Amino acid sequence: MSRVTHSHLENALATQQPAAGPTLDDRLAALALTDKVRLLTGATPFTLHAADTAGLRSLVLSDGPAGVRGPNGDPAETAASFPSPTALAATWDVDAAARLGALFAREARRHGVDVVLAPVVNLQRTPVGGRHFECFSEDPLLTGRMAAALVKALQERGVAACVKHFVANDSETARTEYIAQVDERTLREVYLAPFELTVKEAGAWSIMAAYNGVDDGVEEATSTEHHHLIVDVLKNEWGFDGVVMSDWLAARSTVATANGGLDLVMPGPGGPWEDALVQAVHDGLVGEDVIDDKVRRILRLAGRVGGLDGAENVLDTADLGGTREILRELAARSTVVLKDDGGRIPRGIEDVRTVALIGPNATDAFTQGGGSAYVWPDLQVTPLDGLRAALGGDVEIRVERGGYARPHAPRLDVKGRAIDPETGLPGIRLEIRDATGTVIDSRVHDGENGWWYVTPEAATARLTATVELQEPGEHWLGVGTVGAHRTRIGGVLTGESTIRAGSEVLLNSSVNSPADSGRAVAVAAPVTVDIDVDLQIVDAEAYGRFVRAELRHRLPGRTDEEEIAAAVEAARDADLTVLVVGTNSQVESEGWDRPDLDLPGRQDELVRRVLKVTDRAIVVVNAGAPVLLPWLADAGTVLWTWFPGQECGHALADVLFGRTEPAGRLPWTLPARFEDVPVPDAIPDGKFIAYREGVHIGHRGWLRDGVEPALPFGHGLGWTDWEYTDLHVEDTAEGEVLLDVTVRNTGARPGREVVQAYLEPCEDDADRPVRALGGFAVAEAAPGESTTARLRLAARAFQIWDTGSHAWITPAGRYRVRVGRSVTDLRLDAHVTRTR
Repeated sequence: MSRVTHSHLENALATQQPAAGPTLDDRLAALALTDKVRLLTGATPFTLHAADTAGLRSLVLSDGPAGVRGPNGDPAETAASFPSPTALAATWDVDAAARLGALFAREARRHGVDVVLAPVVNLQRTPVGGRHFECFSEDPLLTGRMAAALVKALQERGVAACVKHFVANDSETARTEYIAQVDERTLREVYLAPFELTVKEAGAWSIMAAYNGVDDGVEEATSTEHHHLIVDVLKNEWGFDGVVMSDWLAARSTVATANGGLDLVMPGPGGPWEDALVQAVHDGLVGEDVIDDKVRRILRLAGRVGGLDGAENVLDTADLGGTREILRELAARSTVVLKDDGGRIPRGIEDVRTVALIGPNATDAFTQGGGSAYVWPDLQVTPLDGLRAALGGDVEIRVERGGYARPHAPRLDVKGRAIDPETGLPGIRLEIRDATGTVIDSRVHDGENGWWYVTPEAATARLTATVELQEPGEHWLGVGTVGAHRTRIGGVLTGESTIRAGSEVLLNSSVNSPADSGRAVAVAAPVTVDIDVDLQIVDAEAYGRFVRAELRHRLPGRTDEEEIAAAVEAARDADLTVLVVGTNSQVESEGWDRPDLDLPGRQDELVRRVLKVTDRAIVVVNAGAPVLLPWLADAGTVLWTWFPGQECGHALADVLFGRTEPAGRLPWTLPARFEDVPVPDAIPDGKFIAYREGVHIGHRGWLRDGVEPALPFGHGLGWTDWEYTDLHVEDTAEGEVLLDVTVRNTGARPGREVVQAYLEPCEDDADRPVRALGGFAVAEAAPGESTTARLRLAARAFQIWDTGSHAWITPAGRYRVRVGRSVTDLRLDAHVTRTR
């Protein structure tokens, strides 16, 4: 078994014994079969059962890819909002990943969380994938190295990581149904590789089994039942001694999941285990030794996070620095300079007297993605906030949206416009009825949540409100909901469905941004409009039963054309134009895949028209996954800021005005045309998604096809220039190759360079990448200064998975190592010879 130890506590647990007290086997022996099985299903959606006889307290789990959400699901329980994982990967800096891992631990303890459901190490197989922003990269090595550093730092502080989603969970379309067909070599070399790194290099304490199934040529099964991948590979071959838990509601069988290696069913209560698993043991279908192994793993996890015998982990992060400062620096450093003709950044503040801040994402910044990655942020610094703080009050900032870019209308201002029809008080009335139609609960809600949990007796619901429309012009009113409903607005039937919804609305995230129906209302003088909606109760199994209805309202106002024209005028006269375009939460989210890579709305037109009137525009792309930039050749300066988290505006100002270098590099390939993308969709063919591209994921596919993208993997300019002057190669006895790369900062500012090493195979091999990332490192230097970066190419970089022997082998021959600034901007090379 290969493991990494992290502390005195972990050293004790490596022998399956907590730091003090009974051994894990002693604790296990104190439990009856029913007690043991009880521990294997969650007590609630995000907590586990306690067992006093074993000295086990309840453990708390919470979502965490971009911060640690409060486990109680209360919007009042706010959290620090981190830059997205792809933003972290854009730093290409494992030290930054470790620092963020330590911050994850601090946030977890702040919220009483023992297990953070992160990181996501699935790969960005296709740029349209809905959870693209939750993943690190299209490259398995970059993903694995960054994730391992984060996991190690998190767990060193006594908080568990749950690495997810095991495995080939790279699409959102029909994600609970499809089977990924991945050949054995591709699975080993690409999709399992990041998981293997987090287990062997970081000693991950838990892993989440995915919704989808996998056909790896050995076994076809859902991920929660896949004995070959979970037991044979993960646990036996890699020596994983932690807990394998199901994704929420992913476990659907009793015997197959138990014997397939799953250790924990989530969420709880309920699910396929509990009493059914006890019966399966009595019937001889599942051995009690199988149950014991699962319980032992949960006890081991509890020991690692301080959950045995009332132990408390003391978390020391005093040397970490302030949370806001860390997140601000990370958001700025991860920014990628796609283009900067003429050196427009950084700008001198003294040269700026008027600023045009333009774009849908300038007024409505997209700071974090939708779905389980979302946290209710402690605060949110808008682009206007950031620019105002940096420039002071003497600078005039004119803000123009330049058109509405969201698919759905904004939420109705319930407190300001809605009236309860019964009492006349502000708010909306929600009636809950039982199966006989009798009203069992009726109350006024004056908030904007639109998501209400109900008791088991509830059968149907009715929402009513009177909406005040005062402004003259055309208003639009609508209601977004899920499942069976009947919607009447102003006495007119605007939407109706008899199709009932269940827990799938949580799994596909349609509940977060539900489709709507509505109507336009012409207003000459103030009027009131009645909204009346009959709603089904959604039974989401262990998540509970709830009603979902979001009231939406679009005010009269300028047309998109008028807004664009105003934005152009603002840009024409400004000293500095900052044009922020991008996606939004109704476009990029867990639960659905995008149909294309276009910017929503008329944003491309907005950019083109602004660029025609000013050469001082800095275009900022606020998106997590690739979007097409058809105006890229016409723009002087283009920045990519990802989902930057709560410090969005400060980080943008830091980049624009020279406080922090935008030192990011693309962790994926930016397409020029959608039709060039190697894997353009994520749609199952029947029940299967065939990974026909094999190992040629992302930039590997672009190189194989010989197609030039808009910008290559690894690209990023920073704000200085670099010369590569020397490459020294050293073989080690362990089969690694160490590269010492000397670079010189030839620009006028201090800077950070991401030195990248790529490996080309010793002979033509259609089943091997044309060029694969082998190693990377960050170098820093002052103007005119040279520095040497050391890169490590692991022995695995030279290996392939041999399907005949089912083992790793190293093809003999002469390999070419190429070093440079991106996968195509290569400055130095050398050759390395390998023998079998």
